[in-house]
Amino acid sequence: PTTGVLYKEDNYIIMTTVDKEKYKCMLPLVASGNEEEEKDYKGPTPGELLEPLFKQSSCSYRIESYWTYEVCHGKHIRQYHEEKETGQKINIQEYYLGNMMMKNPLPEPDQEEKENSKDSAKEATLPVAVSGQIPTKNIEGQMTPYYPVELGNGTPCSLRQNRPRSSTLLYICHPEAKHEILSVAEVTTCEYEVVILTPLLCSHPKYRFRASPVNDIFCQSLPGSPLKPHNLEQLEKQQETLKMPFRRVKEEEMPSMKEEKFSSIHKPVAVGSHQLLTVGTTHISKLTDEQLIKEFLSGSYCFHGGVGWWKYEFCYGKYVHQYHEDKESGKTSVVVGTWSKEEHMEWSRKNAARTFYLREDGTQTVRMVSHFYGNGDVCDLTDKPRQVTVKLKCKESDSPHAVTIYMLEPHSCQYILGVESPVICKILDTADEYGLLSVPS
Repeated sequence: PTTGVLYKEDNYIIMTTVDKEKYKCMLPLVASGNEEEEKDYKGPTPGELLEPLFKQSSCSYRIESYWTYEVCHGKHIRQYHEEKETGQKINIQEYYLGNMMMKNPLPEPDQEEKENSKDSAKEATLPVAVSGQIPTKNIEGQMTPYYPVELGNGTPCSLRQNRPRSSTLLYICHPEAKHEILSVAEVTTCEYEVVILTPLLCSHPKYRFRASPVNDIFCQSLPGSPLKPHNLEQLEKQQETLKMPFRRVKEEEMPSMKEEKFSSIHKPVAVGSHQLLTVGTTHISKLTDEQLIKEFLSGSYCFHGGVGWWKYEFCYGKYVHQYHEDKESGKTSVVVGTWSKEEHMEWSRKNAARTFYLREDGTQTVRMVSHFYGNGDVCDLTDKPRQVTVKLKCKESDSPHAVTIYMLEPHSCQYILGVESPVICKILDTADEYGLLSVPS
């Protein structure tokens, strides 16, 4: 990642392997003196930092097992479900959870300092700023500052005498995000709270992302060098074959004490009746589209994501892993699911492996494919192997190398992994009846 405070374009070293493969490695900056910086800050207010997002009419989406949520920044938030009826007609069930025209963004905490008599007429419509305190919320075990934007005048709510639905959008800084929806929760009947990750707030020291003390070093392959060093590929293959027979033993040896201790600190964020574990965005080295698609489909380029306690690794046609890295105790890894073509084909006979979108001209295009990965590590709660349905969806983005990954757990140890990337946009239409993808011809 080149955005955010932890990494700067010029803070890197070139590493060369014994096989003369070259990699450019970005080093994290270990920042200090944050409090001084906060006091002296004279830059744009959070509202001004978010202005480009509101002006460019961009929308963010989140797919859940039934509802899809759409946040068009500065305009509205909508939840909808599409169902195909006989005769290929699409029936849409939708509710607007809030519209911008009704309520304005909340005042800036430091607005009083910036007050100007010229703006007094404009500011009369805004609520008065209180005490300059920046609100915070416990997000995945961490008190996180946020900038709230209120939306009113949504679809009338029959459970509240047809009063309109309303929502508060909580924008929080995350340097690697692409304005993802982290969570949607109904805090009281027909009133919603939506958490959105954005890099735009990160230049304001008071909203800055407080990274954990484990800072990754990101390495990109330089022209003429493979994506991963040859020796590393070999080592990973050896480790994978060694791990397989011991999987059950490893699960039993994991001290459940540790899991209990952390589950109380790192509470998952509730989304309706689902447990949302985490979401995250990462970037990959600048391969050509064709190279990238081949690497992805062969399983040699894996997607990584997650900003909470757990991170995720998804290798197409191979496995889904959930892992946590810690300075003291190293890496804890759980196999959520492994690929078996036969098991997936059996699963796809009972479940929709492809979801279609009907274009205006009446033709169909693939909107999403779902793949089944079973036979994960055995789950303590169910005494059965973990399993995951991976939903691959096209994500339009300025960066062709952005990927968003989030995980839901609708039932104990049965997961849904959402994976969205521009890479997927280029291959969705190659999906066969089982949802299996191939390199476009």
